[in-house]
Amino acid sequence: MIEPLCITSAANPRLKEALSLYNRRDRDEKDLFIIEGFREISRALQGGVHFVELFFCEDLFLGTNEQALLSSCQKKDVQLIKLEERLLRKLSYRDRPDGLIGIAKKMHATLSDIPKFTATPPLVVIAEAIEKPGNLGTIIRSSDAAGADVVIVANGCTDIYNPNVVRASVGTLFTLPVVEATNEEAFAFCTELGITLLATIPDGASTYTDILMTGPLGIVVGTEQLGLSSFWKQVCHHKVKIPMHGIADSLNVATATTLFLFEAARQRHASKNPV
Repeated sequence: MIEPLCITSAANPRLKEALSLYNRRDRDEKDLFIIEGFREISRALQGGVHFVELFFCEDLFLGTNEQALLSSCQKKDVQLIKLEERLLRKLSYRDRPDGLIGIAKKMHATLSDIPKFTATPPLVVIAEAIEKPGNLGTIIRSSDAAGADVVIVANGCTDIYNPNVVRASVGTLFTLPVVEATNEEAFAFCTELGITLLATIPDGASTYTDILMTGPLGIVVGTEQLGLSSFWKQVCHHKVKIPMHGIADSLNVATATTLFLFEAARQRHASKNPV
């Protein structure tokens, strides 16, 4: 096992390199990213993410399981680095850090890495050009909660390794298959599997609760400002909407995706458990 280090200076090169990973260009160049928080790090370990370093500050631990996590990381030859509270807070992007910040290698999953769908009809989410990291992370979290099989980030604008994606996903980014692809690659993947595609747009011809969602299904959601591109509007089998009864003409993309997902989950549960 690698012995822990202790850093006491803000000028330390390892600390500076970790701080640089808040910049996307540095994440891309170094092929590394930051994972902060006990839940997120635990789920990353569960998902087989390879950690390089783990910074910790025992004074900020919130529970009693952190030491077991440190021991688990040390057995995997992850370099543990102890920080004073002021330095951990400097490295953290949270208002209330819990004393754990990891540096990990990017995963680089592709569509060919997705496990074969065997048990139930697949439920796929295609998120096209989502701009806000918090929305993308929430979409991933909701996809996990509703039992989706994969999230495809199509024509991505937001880096899936942005710290706010990791945080909003509460670590489900690491336990649910999340892959990046072009629109064309995502469409070809769904076509090969016979997946029915739903384009989610404010002026859709059908209300989302009126569409049968029990078979192989792909829910396609678009960018916050402009919605879905013409590509998906043309190739999707159905154009569906959420009825809006106020002055707003649409919901936040993450909220809308959650509604679609749980309607699909409701229908699938009901089909297996008829009254």
